[in-house]
Amino acid sequence: MPTAGDAAWWDERLDEALTAVVDECGASSGGVYLLPADEDVLHLAAVRGLPAEFIAPWTRTALAAPAPTSDALREHRLVWSGSQQDFARLYPRIAVTMPYHFALAAAPIRTGERRWGALLLLWPGARPPHLTPAERDRITAGSDRLAGLLTRAEALGLPVTPPARPRVLPLQLDEAKLPATAATAFAERLPGGSCGLDLNGRITFLTRTACDLLGVEREELLGAIPWQALPWLDDPVYEDRYRAAIISRQPVAFTALRPPDHWLDFRLYTGDDGISVRITPANSGPDASAAPTRPRPAPVSRAGQLYQIMHLAAALTEAVTADDVIALVAEQIMPAFDAQGLAMMSAEDGRLQVTGYRGYTAEQMDRFNSIPLDERVAPMMRAITAGAPGFFGAPGELAHAYPEVPQVTGKKAWAVLPLITSGRPVGCCLLSYDEPHRFAADERTVLTSLAGLIAQALDRAHLYDTKSRLAHGLQQALLPHALPAVAGLRIASRYLPATRGMDIGGDFYDLIRLGPTDAAAVIGDVQGHNVPAAALMGQVRTAVHATAGAAPDQVLVRANRLLCDLDPDLFTTCLYAHLDLAAHRAYVVSAGHLPPLLRPPGGPTRVLDIPPGPPLGVDTGSAYQITDVPFDAGALMLLYTDGLVETPDTDLDQAMVALAARLDRAVPDLETVATDLVATAQQAGQRADDIATLLLLATPH
Repeated sequence: MPTAGDAAWWDERLDEALTAVVDECGASSGGVYLLPADEDVLHLAAVRGLPAEFIAPWTRTALAAPAPTSDALREHRLVWSGSQQDFARLYPRIAVTMPYHFALAAAPIRTGERRWGALLLLWPGARPPHLTPAERDRITAGSDRLAGLLTRAEALGLPVTPPARPRVLPLQLDEAKLPATAATAFAERLPGGSCGLDLNGRITFLTRTACDLLGVEREELLGAIPWQALPWLDDPVYEDRYRAAIISRQPVAFTALRPPDHWLDFRLYTGDDGISVRITPANSGPDASAAPTRPRPAPVSRAGQLYQIMHLAAALTEAVTADDVIALVAEQIMPAFDAQGLAMMSAEDGRLQVTGYRGYTAEQMDRFNSIPLDERVAPMMRAITAGAPGFFGAPGELAHAYPEVPQVTGKKAWAVLPLITSGRPVGCCLLSYDEPHRFAADERTVLTSLAGLIAQALDRAHLYDTKSRLAHGLQQALLPHALPAVAGLRIASRYLPATRGMDIGGDFYDLIRLGPTDAAAVIGDVQGHNVPAAALMGQVRTAVHATAGAAPDQVLVRANRLLCDLDPDLFTTCLYAHLDLAAHRAYVVSAGHLPPLLRPPGGPTRVLDIPPGPPLGVDTGSAYQITDVPFDAGALMLLYTDGLVETPDTDLDQAMVALAARLDRAVPDLETVATDLVATAQQAGQRADDIATLLLLATPH
């Protein structure tokens, strides 16, 4: 059996292999993810070149998640993102939280069909955006070596499972590069202060001038993290700049206020072994001593935009319809990016269609409707057909790129964002400005990332809208469009499905004219609230309609046999009433359905005692008993499904008695009664079932 020493030896071999791959590929940082045999989650085992707090959100990644390492292993391919915008387009969810300049590669670690995990490598954003064949070969060779190492370790019986926490590998610094006395003296002679940080953010070096500018003694700062030792630097704005320097390896700068009134400029320069920081007074210059110190504006930061975006991302999960998505984008994105106009567009039948807008007139938007999708005509078409974003900071930039596009809206700057999900376009989002607007690289990346989130929400909303229209159409086709007029009878009906987001259910009702003074009223409830229930409901209604006019018990007998033959695995309750209006009688038969309510002329309302036979579709030999009920002129009969009376923790018999009392107090108008009954049921508590009601009022001939 492997010993604890064996496990430590294995960890060292894996760490050495990762370090070698990072160095050979010229990457600034890298990590190894391992896939446990009994899980579908990648675990980060070791990372080099990034601080521990940076990797906290990425220590575990579901294999099914849209992420570089997951895609690489799941699809057995090398994933490459060569730029900030490229990453935002490929992985909008992750890019929202990492809007920095970097290049990335992820490669699968596998031996044949054995999937070990994935290799992740990062480079500074300044590198060329394209991966050369030689670089691709080095990455592939590195992942193959890791796979070979894992294969050998497993053959030796060594643990190849990821640790509880990923190991953050220390950098092996060349002692020749450490600050020497001469170098320190040189730094002390420079104007301003100098400071050194390691890649974990801890201060390793300070000049005397830096300590004076920061207002803290050297002993209190060495080994400390700046924003922990200096509370006035504990701000997301400054930490964001530090993260940008670490990941992109490009110079960044910010200005901070050291209380009470000392503004300092910080410039960060990142290398493979740490960060050099230059600190200078923000008001330095010939007149600095004479000029009074005045407040400076807070540095522009992505923090506010990122807050808005994260808030939008959370809100988009609750958006149901396309109109919901458009409203959320207008409420969250326009203020966050100081835009004055918004237009959401989609491609339908090869033409551009405006689906929603803000900050434009209807006449202005009409110009864009039904334009053929020719990418030479306008940037919106190019965004949809080619998936290419467009940023135009002034009217001249748009005119130069698209001289044929008339500028008729009065806007002065535009961001045209393709909305792409699962590799296919669903539309584009246009943000516009009343004045020229400079789109910085960071802002372009955040907007591109945001477009991916909007595209996914809009795609879900379009799918919902399509299903909703389909469900509504199906329900309308299955329920009667209008109930027939029958002499001596007034009617009112209501239907309300329980399923949220689907205008469909299994309850049904019908009124069938059998003759000048005869009619059949039917109501039923198919088990379930979905499309199969609705489809069966249509079959039951058709069966009853086809046999109506026969003896009431035989109508249900025949319908029952049909359902048993269909074997739908669903049962149906049904109540059928043959109304003889000339004889003022109702002949009622029930297949397990709730009894109707009858308010005779002068009242009071009572629950009819109708023997409930077996539900339809249970037993082919079921029989049903007919009940003869008086139905004189002025009598009101209510047929209903259980959704009208059933709520959690409510006794059904008491609920029917309460319903009878409401019917006693009902106003004379039948339509108002039907509306009030359903409204009361909705307010009574959480409704878990569909509602169907059919009110029948006998009138004098």
